[in-house]
Amino acid sequence: MRVVIAEDLFLLRDGLTRLLGAHGFEVVAAVDNGPDLLAAVAAEKPDAAIVDVRLPPTFTDEGLRAALEARRLSPGLPVLVLSQYVEQLYARELLAAGQGGTGYLLKDRVMDGGQFVEAVRRVATGGTAMDPEVIARLLAHNSADGAVAALTQREREVLSLMAEGRSNAAIAQQLVITERSVSKHTASIFTRLGLQPSDDDNRRVLAVLAYLNR
Repeated sequence: MRVVIAEDLFLLRDGLTRLLGAHGFEVVAAVDNGPDLLAAVAAEKPDAAIVDVRLPPTFTDEGLRAALEARRLSPGLPVLVLSQYVEQLYARELLAAGQGGTGYLLKDRVMDGGQFVEAVRRVATGGTAMDPEVIARLLAHNSADGAVAALTQREREVLSLMAEGRSNAAIAQQLVITERSVSKHTASIFTRLGLQPSDDDNRRVLAVLAYLNR
């Protein structure tokens, strides 16, 4: 898979490049600002972009704005955001279009290289990879919304873990319930969110998008 990286810190940018390269990714561009990210996306047509939210010159939201513009240039471009902060608006805006894989990881909570690589791979193939803290903040923000409020506590827990990209088996292990119970909960979630029968993997992504984008 071909990846572009936009990260202003040299050591982190170089570390990400080396880590991904060691796991079979081709880092076609590693830049430190938004304009160079857009140029790399236009020139290289990558399979995914890894973007820091805060890039120069103001270190506020340049990375996010560049990521959103990159998606306009390359519709459906998978984007994995790395941030030191939980920016609710940023996560919601990235998810708003409902197209392309999306991830949001907090830098200081990425403790395992293998898990990070798996998150990149998941996002690049159209899935989601959301840090539990981001999900918790979005869940608190969305708690009054009708569709979310209609979910049971257990369904919310299942959907939260689903948003992290976990399989039914992994969810069952985390919640100490059977896979059959997880399947029943996911079926109920799909129904409550009005997702018509289709490929289960697709419905999982749609459920997460519907949940986080409300």
